[in-house]
This record gives sequence, C-alpha cells and structure tokens, in this order.
Amino acid sequence: MKNYHIILFFSLIGLSASAQNSASATVNSRATVIDPIKINKTVDLDFGNVISAYNPGQVILSPDGSRVAYGVQISNSIPGTVNPAEAVVTHGNNNYSISLPEQFTLYNQENPNQVLLIDQFTIQPQEGNVIDIIKIGGTLNLEANQTSGFYTNSSGFNVTVSYN
Repeated sequence: MKNYHIILFFSLIGLSASAQNSASATVNSRATVIDPIKINKTVDLDFGNVISAYNPGQVILSPDGSRVAYGVQISNSIPGTVNPAEAVVTHGNNNYSISLPEQFTLYNQENPNQVLLIDQFTIQPQEGNVIDIIKIGGTLNLEANQTSGFYTNSSGFNVTVSYN
C-alpha cells in the first residue's frame, strides 16, 4: 500500500510539474458606425453698404453681425444687407475642425477688373449636442477710391468641416 501511495504521489507531481505550452483568451470585437458629418449654408456673408474713401480701408464684420470701419465709412441710415455667413453643422456629438480659405475675391459686376478682397475670417460656433450653428465674419479690404458698384463672386468660398 505504501508503494501505491508513493507511485500515486509521484504521478501527481509529474502532472503538475509539466509546463503549459499554450494558452488562449477570448477577445470580443466592437465597432460604432457614425453618420457622416454634414454642413448646410443658411445665410450668405454680406458686408452691406460701404462708402468709398480717398484712402484704403477695411470693414470688419464680426460673427455676431456687428461691423467696424477703418479708413472708410459705413452708413447707419442705409446699411444695406449686413449678415455674417451662417451654416448648420450636423456632427452627431463628435469633435470636428473647420477650414476656411485664407482670402476670397469679390468682383465688380460691371467691371470685373475691380476687386475687393476678403480675408481674416472669424468663426463663432453656437454649440449643440448633435448640431452646431456656425457664424462666419471676415475683413473686407478696399483700395483708395474704390470703384462703386455691386461686388460679388458667384463661385462662393468653401467652408469645410472634418471629423478630428
């Protein structure tokens, strides 16, 4: 009986002493599919009426709709249409970035050789959970004795939104 216990003891030691040569674990997989980011323009960028001057000047239109003139005048009695641009961004509560051009050119409708330059775009987002409303202002640059007329560019400028 003693031999039997000794053999059983060494058999169990031999089983526990053998090393494991493989192991496995179960890994779960997941994916979340999100909606594509969208942007829809709701309002165009309008600087309103500007009075030309003998010197070059600028009109700064803020995203809140206020405007300030340097070197030129703006008429409070006949302001014309004054609006910051506005767009609705649908982002599903995900982070995103906004890209704007460095500058954009407007052409005189009667004389396309006469131009105005818009630069220094500024953005003010009104954040929501799934959508944001972004308002865009900029700086309108006028030359000295800028030719009067209606300035526009039918191609518009791109406002690009991208997920981060």
